[in-house]
Amino acid sequence: MAGEGGAVLLDGFHALKHALRFGAAVHLAVAAPPASRGPADGPGAALALARDLAPDLLGPLARLLTPVSAATLRELVPRPHPTGVAALAAPAPRAPEPDSPAPVVLLEDPRHLGNLGAVVRVAAGAGAAGILTTGTTDPWHPAVLRAAAGLHWATPVSRLPGLDALPPGRPLYALDPEGTDLRAASLAPGALLAFGSERSGLSAALRARADVLLALPMRPGVSSYNLATSVAMALYHWLATPQDARR
Repeated sequence: MAGEGGAVLLDGFHALKHALRFGAAVHLAVAAPPASRGPADGPGAALALARDLAPDLLGPLARLLTPVSAATLRELVPRPHPTGVAALAAPAPRAPEPDSPAPVVLLEDPRHLGNLGAVVRVAAGAGAAGILTTGTTDPWHPAVLRAAAGLHWATPVSRLPGLDALPPGRPLYALDPEGTDLRAASLAPGALLAFGSERSGLSAALRARADVLLALPMRPGVSSYNLATSVAMALYHWLATPQDARR
């Protein structure tokens, strides 16, 4: 079920749920009987999930889902999701809203698709103004969408051609072990929070552009946090800071 004409794969019920909830244009959606449900009707199983987890989407899903056999789904999707649901949707990469006071997450040359998807999920949940990436990894890759549970439509997600395309007017906070302890810092409105890869950290070019270097508190002897964990810590710090204390 490869994307055609600019379509991306939504793998699983939760990815389709979030995509629909946040306004994705879904071209096609299919449902096969989940392995745990035996010969049950595919859309029926998916609609039972919707009744429990997303009653707001029960009507749209009932109209959208097309039943297929488990064998057909395996032909369409290399690794079918346990929920037996898959869909194609139009990608919607877009820049963060320029006037939003919420932070924007910048990932410099991320490589791990699952980590990137987890960052999208964290940023969407925290209400970040967007996620920007650099490098060759496509932030709209199906594996990223799967890890993000379809939350790409809940917050802007796009890839920059390079550091010269960073959004103007946002103070750049770069996460670096030599920076000021995050707990002693406050983030200015519209902060751009930059994270390097777990293996190599920030590039010298991005580090030199930073207005502020911030360090995450870490026990001695531990080399690094998972990328999504680092982003979650920084965004939680922003959320936990009273609004009137944000300078």
